[in-house]
Amino acid sequence: MTDTRLRVLGLDLSLTATGVAHPNGVTETIKTKAPDGDRRLLQIRGYLRNVLAAGVDLAVIEDLPTHAYSAGITGMVHGAVRSVLMGASVPYVLLTPATLKAYATGKGNADKTAMTLAAFKRTGIEFADDNQCDAAWLRWAGLDHYSYAEFELPAAQRARLDKADWPEMKEIWK
Repeated sequence: MTDTRLRVLGLDLSLTATGVAHPNGVTETIKTKAPDGDRRLLQIRGYLRNVLAAGVDLAVIEDLPTHAYSAGITGMVHGAVRSVLMGASVPYVLLTPATLKAYATGKGNADKTAMTLAAFKRTGIEFADDNQCDAAWLRWAGLDHYSYAEFELPAAQRARLDKADWPEMKEIWK
C-alpha cells in the first residue's frame, strides 16, 4: 500500500545548524563547521538531495530575517537549498519568522522558549535544539494549510498562514 499523506519538509535554514523536519515527523539538525567555509553549502545541498530522493511534495522554509547581518550568510544557504528544490521540482513556500511565531504561539515576537513550550504542549515532543523545533513548526504549518493538521490550533493562529504565498498543489496524495 502506498503512503497517501502529503509529504511536507520543514527547513529552518542556517549555515551552521539547519533544522530539518522530515515528512515522517523526525527532526534533526545539519551541523557544519566554520573552517569548511563555503563548502558547508555543498554539505547542506548534498544532504537535502538525499532527503528529496525519499519523496517530498512541499518544503516550508523560514524566510530570511529582514534587518539582520546574518541575512546575507543565511541568504547563501537559501540560494543553495532553493536551487536543489527547483531542480527536483519540489514547490516551496516561505514563512516569515513573525508569521511562524504567531502561528505557533499566537504572538509574532515569541522567543525560542515560547516556541518550544508551544510544541511540547501540543505534541509532547522535546527537541534537541530550537532549529529542530522551528523546522517542526514549519512542517506542521504546511500540513495545516493543506488540511492535514496533526493537532488543533485556535483559528486566529491558523489564519496567520494566509499571509504566505502557498503554491497550488495537485492532490496527488489523496
